[in-house]
Amino acid sequence: MRHQHPSVSIRAIRGCFFFLAFAIASASAAELSLVRVFTGWRDGASFKRISEYFNGKENTGDATILRTHPEQRTGYYFLLRVANPGAPLQVQFQLQLIEPGASVQRTTVFPAEIRSGSGVFQLGLTGPEWQDAKSQPVAWQVLVIAPADGRILASEKSYLWEKPAAK
Repeated sequence: MRHQHPSVSIRAIRGCFFFLAFAIASASAAELSLVRVFTGWRDGASFKRISEYFNGKENTGDATILRTHPEQRTGYYFLLRVANPGAPLQVQFQLQLIEPGASVQRTTVFPAEIRSGSGVFQLGLTGPEWQDAKSQPVAWQVLVIAPADGRILASEKSYLWEKPAAK
């Protein structure tokens, strides 16, 4: 008596397992990352481009600029280069910092959309949030958070953010 073979071959099953394993590996490799973070004071005039003299509108180029006080440009900025190999995401940039002379951290949240690919964001502490051009944070940390569930998607911190472990 001859055995009936199922319509799905072993090769097809192996192919499905291979594809599934590849898809899982690709999904875990396709994570959002903060490629680079630069910090520093910026005078409001440094944002003005020639086009603004003609149309009166700020030209941000390819950067997304988020400020604590949007009408005021002068302040302390965190320039972030973000890599997003996946689909566009709604996120919150959570900026945590310790100011000179302060014993507790201050947190500022900037809601944003991160497009697919690579993008530049400038997070500005402007107006009364940061007024001293010569002052710098003692330590800082930037978190990229998924607002739906609070998951941390990416983070970067200054050297002094965490104290070294005691020996």
